[in-house]
Amino acid sequence: MNTTKMKICSSCDSEFSCGDISVETKCWCNDYPPIFNLSEGGDCLCPICFKEACEDKIDAYVETITPQNAPKNKAISLPKTENLIEGIDYYIEDGKYVFKTWFHLKRGTCCGNNCRHCPY
Repeated sequence: MNTTKMKICSSCDSEFSCGDISVETKCWCNDYPPIFNLSEGGDCLCPICFKEACEDKIDAYVETITPQNAPKNKAISLPKTENLIEGIDYYIEDGKYVFKTWFHLKRGTCCGNNCRHCPY
């Protein structure tokens, strides 16, 4: 049974498919960190606008992190996902993955490898 529906992005007015989270098949947006409250922005955003909104919200949060408050950050308590998202968890530079501050915050500790974006 197809449980997707077509929606209009509340930001850019483009049409996109949205999964029905009331059934086993979850929507594509469930692959992103659960950092938005449902009451925060009206209706759904398309994949492009949603990713940009996540990046903006995460970047604003990351700017508040210091080595002193990093061990008690919000990202540690979010549900763990196996999927990494380019632009949120990492970017690619010269063919190599560079993990962003958000990735390190989710991990919860410093790995000791002198990572470029380590918040600890």
